[in-house]
Amino acid sequence: MTILLMLLGLFALVLINVPIAVALGVVTAAAMLIVQGPDILPNIALVMYDGATKFPLIAIPLFVFAGAIMNAGGISRRLINLASALLGFIRGGLAMVTIGASMFFAEISGSAVAGVAALGSILIPAMKDKGYSTPFATAVASSAATLAIVLPPSIPMIIYAVMAQASITQLFLAGFVPGIMGALLMMVVSYFFARRYNFPVEEAFRLKRVWQTFKEAGLALLLPVIILGGIFGGFVTATEAAGLAVVASLLIGFIYNELDWRRLQKALISGGVQTAAVMILVAASALVGVFLTEQQVPQQLAQRITEWTNNKYLVLLLLNIFFLIIGCFLHSAAAIILVVPIVMPLVTLVGIDPIHFGLIVTLNLAVGQQTPPVASVLVTACSVGKADVWQVTKVNVWFILVLLFVLMLMTYVPALPLAPVEFFYR
Repeated sequence: MTILLMLLGLFALVLINVPIAVALGVVTAAAMLIVQGPDILPNIALVMYDGATKFPLIAIPLFVFAGAIMNAGGISRRLINLASALLGFIRGGLAMVTIGASMFFAEISGSAVAGVAALGSILIPAMKDKGYSTPFATAVASSAATLAIVLPPSIPMIIYAVMAQASITQLFLAGFVPGIMGALLMMVVSYFFARRYNFPVEEAFRLKRVWQTFKEAGLALLLPVIILGGIFGGFVTATEAAGLAVVASLLIGFIYNELDWRRLQKALISGGVQTAAVMILVAASALVGVFLTEQQVPQQLAQRITEWTNNKYLVLLLLNIFFLIIGCFLHSAAAIILVVPIVMPLVTLVGIDPIHFGLIVTLNLAVGQQTPPVASVLVTACSVGKADVWQVTKVNVWFILVLLFVLMLMTYVPALPLAPVEFFYR
C-alpha cells in the first residue's frame, strides 16, 4: 500500500511540474517517515550523500564538461568538416555527415543532449540552406545524437553500471555493435529520403580534401583514442579516462587557438547545469533504492513474475515493453535509477546477463529520447532547429523504427553485442 501511495504521490507532483528529482526525494522521505518513524530523518541526508558520491559517478560531470569544451574550442566544427569530406559525395550526404559527426561526438561526450545541442546548431541550419525540409533535418540530428546513449562512453551506461554493480568497461564494449549498426541503418534511411526528395550531393569525393580535413581534425581524433584506448587497454578506469578527456580537450582547444576564457566560462556553466540535474536525481534515487530494498519490493516482484514464467526471453519481452513505456515519460537517467534496482533481482533470477540487460535498457531509453511527451533529445533538437515536435516526429518515426529493430536484434541475438566482451574479457 505504501508503494502505491508513493507512486501516486510521485505522479501528482510531476503533473504539477515539480522536478522528478525533488518529487522522488519528497515521496520517499515521507514514506520512510511514515513506515520507520522520525528517527530515520538524520539517515536520509547520509544516504543521499553516499549515493551521489560513488567514485564511478565522477565520470559524468567530466564527460559532460569535455563535450562542452569540444564545442567551445572548435573541435566539433573540425569533426564535421572531416565527416563531410568522407560522406559528402553521396546524395543526401549532409544528413550522413550529421550521423557520422554525431558518432564522433558520442565517443567523447557520452551525452545525447549535449551532442544535438552542439552539432545541431551547426548542421540543422546547413541542411535547411541546402533544401532539406526542416522536419527531416531536425529528425536526423535528433536520432543521430541519441547514438551517444549506446556508444561508449555513454553516461546512462555509467549510471546503469553503478546501479547494477556491473562492469562499465564491458558494457562500453558491448555498445559498439548496436551503435555502429544503428548509425549505418540510419544512413540507409537517409539515403532513401534523399533519393525520394532529390536532396543534393555536397561535393565530389577528393582524397586531397579528405587529407586536408583529416590533418585539421587530427588532434580532435586523438580524443576517442585517449578515452577508449585507455579504458579498453586497462590503463585507466572510465572515471580516470573522463579526467583525461577534459585535460586533452582543454589542450587541443588552446592549440587550435579557439578556446578563450569567455568560451571556457560558458562551457563550465553549461557542464555544471547539466551535471547538477543528473546528480540531484542520483542522490534522490539512492534514497528510493534503500527504501525499496528494506521493504523487499524487488524480491517480491521477482518472485511473482517467476511464479508466472521463468522463461528469460518472455521476461525480456515484458521488460522491453515496460522500459519502452516508461521511456516516454522519464528522462533516461531517471528511468535507470528508478527501475533498475527494482528489476535486477528478477534479471539475476532468470539468468539474464547483466551486461546484456544493460544494453537492452539503454537501447530502450534511446527510443524514449525520441518519443513524446518527454523526448529530451527530440525536444532539444526541435528547439535548436525551430521546428514543431509533432511534424518532426512524423519523419522521425522511420529512425525510431531503426532503433526498435536494433533493440529487438540485440535482445534476442545476444551473441552479437556480447561477442567483443566474450573475446576480450571472458
